[in-house]
Amino acid sequence: MDNSPLQVVTVPTAPYPDQRPGTSGLRKKVYVFQSRRNYLHNFIQSIFSSIDLRDRQGSTMVVGGDGRFFNQAAIEVIVQMAAANGVGRLVIGHHGIMSTPAISCVIRKYKAIGGIILTASHNPGGPDGDFGIVFDTANGGPAKEAVTNKIFQISRTIEKFALCPGLRVDLTTVGRQMFDLENKFKPFTVEIVDSVESYANLLRNIFDFAALKEFLSGKNHIRIRLDAMHGVVGPYVKRIFCEELGCPANSAINCVPLEDFGGQHPDPNLIHAVDLVDSMRDGQYDFGAAFDGDGDRNMILGKHGFFVSPSDSVAVIAANIFCIPYFQQTGVRGFARSMPTSTALDRVAKATKIELYETPTGTKFFGNLMDAGLLSLCGEESFGTGGDHIREKDGLWAVLAWLSILAARRQSVEDVLREHWLKYGRNYFTRFDYEDVEIDAACEMMEDLEIMMADKAFVKQRFAVGDKIYQVDKADNFEYADPVDGTITRNQGLRIIFSDGSRIIYRLSGTRSEGATVRIYLDSYEREDIFQDTQVMLAPLATIALKISQLHQRTDRSGPSVIT
Repeated sequence: MDNSPLQVVTVPTAPYPDQRPGTSGLRKKVYVFQSRRNYLHNFIQSIFSSIDLRDRQGSTMVVGGDGRFFNQAAIEVIVQMAAANGVGRLVIGHHGIMSTPAISCVIRKYKAIGGIILTASHNPGGPDGDFGIVFDTANGGPAKEAVTNKIFQISRTIEKFALCPGLRVDLTTVGRQMFDLENKFKPFTVEIVDSVESYANLLRNIFDFAALKEFLSGKNHIRIRLDAMHGVVGPYVKRIFCEELGCPANSAINCVPLEDFGGQHPDPNLIHAVDLVDSMRDGQYDFGAAFDGDGDRNMILGKHGFFVSPSDSVAVIAANIFCIPYFQQTGVRGFARSMPTSTALDRVAKATKIELYETPTGTKFFGNLMDAGLLSLCGEESFGTGGDHIREKDGLWAVLAWLSILAARRQSVEDVLREHWLKYGRNYFTRFDYEDVEIDAACEMMEDLEIMMADKAFVKQRFAVGDKIYQVDKADNFEYADPVDGTITRNQGLRIIFSDGSRIIYRLSGTRSEGATVRIYLDSYEREDIFQDTQVMLAPLATIALKISQLHQRTDRSGPSVIT
């Protein structure tokens, strides 16, 4: 056996112009990473080069992914490049798999300088699917814009990358592997860790597992159904819910992570979580939940498939937050929601006199508030909810939060929601997604809308649909001044706010790998009429939103791709 030090080489390369990380990192079709020479290497080198050599040398970094196609091939490259770039230790999930919330947990536990997450979140996987790379910094949250801008600038001028081509890591065996490299005084260490254990231990310190076990597997236990959608959360669900909390094995479905997510779209909504929705209809289960590919999103269902909107979900958790032991100990510092999320959370914040922050879309904005000690609970309408235990949204945490509330109140999901609406009123909320829209048409529509909204005559304008009349109170392009560091984030979505508090919001989303996604958000508050169908109640606002934007005419569409 050859024990000589492994060679480190420098490889010349040429830059690509399209490696700007978005809200969710760099996301492209798999074939882009596979077919473009050094495309992956360039971006990984840009990440390493964005970190000062003194900080990088001998440091610890965390690597893991959601198990999608190209995950293991990318990890092999990352390991070889980390070693060549002076990183001292890599902590990698067993088989290269680790959920996004678990990676945040492990970064914080090991005091790592950051982590590389291989995921395209809720987008499809497989050879024809998507692949993505997210860089989390030392707080365990997504890199701020200053860091992602630096990575992008480096990627535009990159001329070479460093590699240790002979380095091979065994991802199948938990434990430590050591490697000697040329010109390195210390060995390079790779630690393959149990993907679940550190994260599960964190949750044990947040929730009352004994009470939850009694609720889920005791004499009068409730029946639950959890759908991992063949994403990364499967092993976590099996270990925590089935093994530790005593749920029957059939409580968990689609728990084997697959490279193509079983050919399904790992997005936990009523359209894509078909297996869960179908199994909940007959009333056999009291509580249901689904998770996305990398584990930071969740959908909550009650008996007979009673749907809890993500906007309502975070509001209910906020209103019942002291059912979770962690918050009994830490107190509650603040609530936050992304701007498009309904204002249901605002009403809880006002009633409880707890500070409410309205941020742009993106977990990094929540993380900044948490690091400053200003925020305890956050949520986004895109099925993401989380606490300040980590710096990512956390689907499994949200499910345990809901179960803690149900265990304390001994009520059904539907009863909890109905009591919440009776107390606070109801925000009817929906989102229309128009996917893969021609980018020029989408941008032109947004520009024309902004020009129209900037006209002074637009404010106070009245729109009538049937017997409903809406008067414009405010219209703007949302911008956010970070209360922690003063950073201004502009152009975050066009808002039309009516005098009764109803809102229409238009956004262009950058989370798909090709084409544009136009999103329209509708939010209407009702104090009395609270038990009606959401789409019926929002039909007048939808009519106004489509009339103002002329979206169907401009994009040659007859309706949205997805309604959530």
